[in-house]
Amino acid sequence: MTDLHSSTSGAATGTGDRSRPRAALPALCATQITSWGIVYYAFPVLLPHLTADTGWSTSAATAAFSAALLVSALAGIPVGRILDRRGPRAVMITGSVLAVAAMLAIAMAPNLYVFTAAWLVAGIAMAATFYQPAFAALTRWWGPDRVRALTIVTLAGGLASTVFAPLTATLADHLNWRTTYVVLAVILAVVTIPAHALALRAPWPPAPPTAPAASRTQIARSRPFLLLTLAFTCSGFAMYAVVFGLVPLLTERGADPTTAAWALGLGGAGQTLGRMLYATLARSTGVTTRTTILIAAGGATTAALALVPGPIPLLILLAVLAGVVRGNLTLLHATAVTDRWGTAHYGRLSGLLSAPAAVAAAIAPWTGAALAGSLGGYGGLFLALAIMSVLAAFLAIASRYPAQGAIGYSAQVSPARRRRQQPAQDERCPDNQ
Repeated sequence: MTDLHSSTSGAATGTGDRSRPRAALPALCATQITSWGIVYYAFPVLLPHLTADTGWSTSAATAAFSAALLVSALAGIPVGRILDRRGPRAVMITGSVLAVAAMLAIAMAPNLYVFTAAWLVAGIAMAATFYQPAFAALTRWWGPDRVRALTIVTLAGGLASTVFAPLTATLADHLNWRTTYVVLAVILAVVTIPAHALALRAPWPPAPPTAPAASRTQIARSRPFLLLTLAFTCSGFAMYAVVFGLVPLLTERGADPTTAAWALGLGGAGQTLGRMLYATLARSTGVTTRTTILIAAGGATTAALALVPGPIPLLILLAVLAGVVRGNLTLLHATAVTDRWGTAHYGRLSGLLSAPAAVAAAIAPWTGAALAGSLGGYGGLFLALAIMSVLAAFLAIASRYPAQGAIGYSAQVSPARRRRQQPAQDERCPDNQ
């Protein structure tokens, strides 16, 4: 993986390379906070208000949201191909427009069918505006400095729930859920559409030299790729079920809805802290080691939330620690392809790697809500999710390349030795300890 302390000139701002759009990094920070905060994190906060007003069941409303996440997962693969060829500007502008239209349609939905259709449109918008296109842009434009740029944008993105969960709760206290969504849609339009249109205008750099297409296909079909995909899928399901189960878990334990919403928001602050710590972990561990550690840590925090009955401040602290782990996992996913197979086909391989995990994340809110009843409440659900994370950690261990010479793999190199190697080697990061 790229040394986080190398190539300091212009790494954070793009000023060291004239081909980089200087405004891209701050613009993507702002748009990730806003897009995730409004399209994703507002829903669990508004869900109780929505169901109380409409009479729709929690399961039905959550299924519509899960369907959006499923559409996002499926759309991510073709979006990845477009990103590799044409860059992020048109993709992210289109996604922003669709997101605004979807939020307005959700706000005005007269029945559950229109509500669900609007969320399906929102799913396409998610694929075109969330982390995948932002990561593709930074990976190509920032080159060897990509990890620092990815860290910065995910540090900002981690604040999405911190900013918008409490804001959404405050708006909902004074407005109905429909008007709240209209206000949020206006904020989304004002921030994201002009930012993507104005800040992403730089020429799209050509892809670095690459292996033949056949090798690309072999990578996607290789045992390490498939096992890593399965590990991310199990871990992703557990992680997103925890995010959506946190508010009802805390209300089961006696917290009021506003306190539970603040806990969700503080978990976002924990994500930001976790991303600040990722550089230290990356310097001292190989990719398989840190993958295993982080997935297992996610299981440990989930188990703690399941087993600790209170008091509420202690549960909020555990929610923050769970956010710290999620923050690290986001950067782990962002660098998974480049750590193992280089940057040439980042969009396509990242789309293939993340699609099953995104499908799992899509069904996690609905499945988690459905399973909670049969498992005796959200405490039982969280315990089951912790076991799933342990399984994912074992799959991560098994995803290690079995021998030198595997597809897309070169000799294992320790982090310390890698930092002494030539910068040209940054495009292929072979460490797989």
